[in-house]
Amino acid sequence: MIKPIIEEKTVERIRSLVNSAGVIAVTCHMAPDGDAIGSSMGLAHVLQRLGKDVRVVTPDMVPRTLQFLPQMRDVTVLTQDEAAAREAISRAQLVFCLDYNRMARIDRLAEAVEMSRAPRVLIDHHLEPDEKAFDVMVSMPEASSTCELVVRLLLQLGMMNLVDRQAAQCLYTGLMTDTGNFTYGCDNPEVFEVASLLVRRRIDVPYLYRMAMNTYSADSLRLQGYALSEKMQVFAEQGAALITLTQDELTRFNYHRGDTESLVNKPLAIPEVKWVMFLREDTDRVKVSCRSKGDFSVKELCSDNFGGGGHNNAAGADFMGTIDEAVAIFYDILSSTALNCPEPSSPGPS
Repeated sequence: MIKPIIEEKTVERIRSLVNSAGVIAVTCHMAPDGDAIGSSMGLAHVLQRLGKDVRVVTPDMVPRTLQFLPQMRDVTVLTQDEAAAREAISRAQLVFCLDYNRMARIDRLAEAVEMSRAPRVLIDHHLEPDEKAFDVMVSMPEASSTCELVVRLLLQLGMMNLVDRQAAQCLYTGLMTDTGNFTYGCDNPEVFEVASLLVRRRIDVPYLYRMAMNTYSADSLRLQGYALSEKMQVFAEQGAALITLTQDELTRFNYHRGDTESLVNKPLAIPEVKWVMFLREDTDRVKVSCRSKGDFSVKELCSDNFGGGGHNNAAGADFMGTIDEAVAIFYDILSSTALNCPEPSSPGPS
């Protein structure tokens, strides 16, 4: 049985806001992953079935690996059509903020959301939300994913009957991807009960797994092969691994967003490796992704050193510095986990 964990007064406040709003905008963080776009599209489907005029607005493009989800063509992307994105936010009588805990996570879309007079409802599972930025909050870092929280909210609202196959596909995809296909962040057995509710909508689970987590372009496979062969460094004494990719390297392999989505998990297959850091250079920042296994937590590692956050076994950050500075921080972390930093067992080129 799935226990109600959202405060009833919060549920009733959201019910009142939804009932009184005819036009609704659903937003998620920049570089949307499966949980961000899955929760957004899943909730939007339900709201549309309630007769609402709903628009999903993202700060930038959804990765091509997630373009298979239903009605992705209806998403308004600020970097593609800024005027339409701003209009969708300005028209909205209610704004849902999914899978982000502060306005900085939606980049330039933040200005439009902050200027809107519409109430803002947060549904998120990241640490330390900015309470001043939202009018109503469903913030539960212990949850596996924002998709899990959306399902729980719909259950408490009595709206699960509105979750059709399309909505279930989106919500299951986010739940699946944010738990690494149910390998981390799902110690609570109720996570699997939430998944079972979605599977009962006759979704094609193997298809969703294949499309979201096991489909790659030839360039993506070559990039990941290069990263593992030439750029992965293993520090067996500290139980760590590091992978770095620069802009030049990404360009060499015709990189598209999502091409390195599962790369950070690969070194965990090495028995000696307990945690991994993957650093990907973007235009104005470095994307930090960390994964771990067992009791080694990367949550504090990301929050203390890069200003990010996440969960014990899966965390990340956007580091506003150079990739060399990020690598230096990684070595500082290594020096704090052992007395000496040995040479990497398989050093890659700089």
